[in-house]
Parts: sequence; C-alpha cells; structure tokens
Amino acid sequence: MTELDQTAAADAQVIAVRNPATGEQTGSVPIVAPDEVAAAVRELRLYQPEWEAIGPEGRKKWLLKMQDWLIDNTEHLAAVLQSETAKPRVDALIDPAFAVDLLGYYARRAGKFLADEHPSPHSPLARVKSLTVAYRPYPVVGVITPWNFPLAMPAIDVFPALAAGAAVILKPSEVTPLSAVELARGWAEIGAPPVFKVVTGAGATGAAVVENADYIQFTGSTATGRKIAAACAERMVPYSLELGGKDPAIVLADADIDRAAHGIAFGGMFNAGQVCISVERVYVEAPVYDEFVTKLTAAVAALRQGEDGRESNNDVGALANENQVRIVQRHVDEAIAAGARATTGGKRTGVGTFFEPTVLVDVDHSMSCVAEETFGPTLPVMKVADEAEAIRLANDSSYGLSASVWTGDKARGERVARQLNAGAVNINDVFSNLFNPAMPMGGWGLSGVGARWGGAAGVRKYCRAQAMTKPKLPTMSKELFWYPYDMNKLVVMVSAMRVAGARGLRRIDLPAVWRLKSGK
Repeated sequence: MTELDQTAAADAQVIAVRNPATGEQTGSVPIVAPDEVAAAVRELRLYQPEWEAIGPEGRKKWLLKMQDWLIDNTEHLAAVLQSETAKPRVDALIDPAFAVDLLGYYARRAGKFLADEHPSPHSPLARVKSLTVAYRPYPVVGVITPWNFPLAMPAIDVFPALAAGAAVILKPSEVTPLSAVELARGWAEIGAPPVFKVVTGAGATGAAVVENADYIQFTGSTATGRKIAAACAERMVPYSLELGGKDPAIVLADADIDRAAHGIAFGGMFNAGQVCISVERVYVEAPVYDEFVTKLTAAVAALRQGEDGRESNNDVGALANENQVRIVQRHVDEAIAAGARATTGGKRTGVGTFFEPTVLVDVDHSMSCVAEETFGPTLPVMKVADEAEAIRLANDSSYGLSASVWTGDKARGERVARQLNAGAVNINDVFSNLFNPAMPMGGWGLSGVGARWGGAAGVRKYCRAQAMTKPKLPTMSKELFWYPYDMNKLVVMVSAMRVAGARGLRRIDLPAVWRLKSGK
C-alpha cells in the first residue's frame, strides 16, 4: 500500500468537523464501526445493574456532580459548540444552561417519580390483594441526536435516562459531534460509573445503536424516524421519536402587534430557524395584517448576522451545512417564482453558509415554503379573514409539533389552542413549553411518536412498569377458581362480581346466575 493509499484509508476512519461559517476544520472524530457499537452496548450492560441498584439517591449524587462540571466548564463548552455550529455567543451559552436546568430537575425529582405506586383496587373483591407498580429501567437506552443543539439535545434525553437507572449510549450527529464528546469527557472526569458512552459516526453507527439498545430515543427527520420505527418494530424494541415540524403562529386582530411581531421574529429566527419548534407559518387576521407585516419586517431586517467569537455581537448565525442552505434557497426561490415576495432577505450573504433572515408574503399552501419543513431563517406570512380560517389553515399540515396563538384575550387564546392539532401551544409566546420539563413535549402526526419530559413521565418512559400483587389475608391451600372446576363455586364468584360491578336489577339477577349452573 502506498503512502497516499495509507492516508486515504486513515481518513476514511474519521469524520472531519468544520465550522460552517468559514469551512475551517475545527476537529475530527472516529467512525465507530457497528461491531464496536455492539461491544460498547455489551460493556454498558455489565455496569448497568449496579447503577440501577444504587437507587435514585445514589444516582442523584453523580448527576449533581455532572451539573457542577457543566457549570464550571460553560465557557469552554460554548466555545466548542460555536466551533462546530457557528452559533452566536448567546445561543451557544444557552445549551449548557439548559442542560444544567434540566439535569437539576430530574436529579432531584427522580426518587419521587420512580417510587413504587400502590393503586387502589377497582372492586371490593380485589381488596384481598395488595397492589404495587414498580419502575425498572431498560438496561441500555440508545439516544440519537441531531445537529441543531449539539449539547442541549443530548442532555434532554441522556440525563433523564441516567436518572431512571438505565445505561446510555449516545450517537450524536456526524455534523456536530464535538459537544457530545465533551459531555462524555465530563462524565469520565467526575469519576462517575461507566454507564454513559458516546459513539461517533454516520448512518451505520446510528443503525448499530438501533440494532443493539433496548430503547431508542431519536430526534431528527421524519424520513429517518420511519426507518428507525420499522427497525424497532422488527426487534420489538420500544422507541420515542421527535421528528419534523411546520409550526404555525396565529395572530388575531386583538393581539398586541408589537409583541407578536417581536415574538414571531424570535420564534422564526432563533438558531437561524434551525429549531424543531421554529415558527414556520404565520396566519394574520386581515384587520391587522399590514401593520403586522410592517413591524415583523422591521424586526427581522434589524437582526445582526455574522460569526461571533467570545464576545456577543450577532443575533443570527450560519446554517449547519450546505444541504440546509440548498433547502432554504429552494423554498424561497420556488415561492418567489410562484408569486410570493420577500419583504426582507431572500438570499445567501455570500459568506459561508449564512442565509439572510427572510420574510415572505403573498404565499399560499401550494408553495414548498409552507407545505414542507424548511428548518431555516424564513417566515412565510398569510392573510386570513377570521379566526376560523386561521385554525383551518394551521391544521392543514401533516405535522403537529407546536403552535402559538397571539391575542389580547387569554380565554380566546385557550379556546383557539384547543382546536389546533399540535402537541404544544403557547399563548402570546414561543418556546416557553420547551423550558418547562413538567410539561410533555411531543408531536402529533408526522411530528413524532411519544413525548419527552412531562414530569414523572419523562423519566418513567425509560422504564418498564412491573405489576406485583401479594395477599393481604392468610392464604388457603387453593383458590376457589383453581382446578378442579366446581360450578357451585363459580356461581358464588359470578354473583359476587355482579353485585360489585354491575348496575340496576342485573346486579342481583340470581336466577340468571343459577342458569349458569344448570346450563339452561
């Protein structure tokens, strides 16, 4: 093998990570082969029983140490995150702060959330048994995360799974793996038990996680989510999927238009629009449409765009990669060709993967910018006649992740929210559900299956519920209904069940019961 061939072979074993703003290589990670993933899962299985055995309080100690590490290393983590995403400094600092907040929530509450439950028996006849539901973790949880929030996305799923007592194998996006590698480094530095591993690579590495773990949490595209669901169904392995979104915002005529314009500008442009719950469609009642478009355009046009260092100078950063730029450009170009108009933005800046924050008007549901997920800095705005039309159009989508309603009447806002086909609705705000882990975060339709968080549900999802019964009274040598069958005993049992569970005269229809015995 020549020196050139050796270099090519070596290069094939690693993934180069580049800053999308400059194209500069900022790091590299190894491609972990499928057999190495399987070996990593086998090793995690060895350590998981002890991790489960130390209980929620024992795990809390390590999770809070990890929280300390995140706080102590925030500046460094933000810099690493910027190097692989070109996020503005403020956005980069949000990831570790979010992770700290979520980690504290589940570390401190897992004991309560995972405590045994003792349901009340449904019938007086069942009170002879003591009922217990226990929560036992899946041994190894596989987490596959996207590139838009390289630290926060892993934290969202890894920490609740660890709090549940599971071991975790994390496969981050090959576009932004460096932050996840830092997370694993932190877990090792605090001396925590070896129940958390990161495996880096592309599709084959992710597929190996799906093939080997006991539960799969995936965040990403609907197309990939479908493949993961099929693979999990083949193995009879449970899964949770958070997929695409095309989140609508409804601006009613009684709304505070200034707040709506600023809120929707933030909701559409945060992280350059690369958020699963970004505002991607806006429906505005006719009486305030012109005022809203004017104010939204001004708010978006005023955004500062560029690459930050350690100082905060910009509001909007670059898109993650060239493929994402092509999607955004296609949606804008197709809309304009079909009669839409950009009131601001509409094209690349000419530097890296930056795309100008864009507001589109004169759009309709036939256009790709409205029908397809864009995942970029665009805000298509449509005029509607009234509330009913806004609701109808907002629901005219195969996605259903979240939505927002802007109105001066909170009761009206809630009434509208209850008619929207979305897993979450924020009234006069955006993203606020994302910062409340006591609430479930899950999508309807093509936006996913299952949910994150939701208080106890967010940690119990990584557990198997185990039902146990034990007798309250001294036991007989055998129960009434055990073999050999005896019709006299059956009549007694059926009579008792009817009295306890039926209603009206049928409860005491003893002739009907006795017919069971006679066979007539």
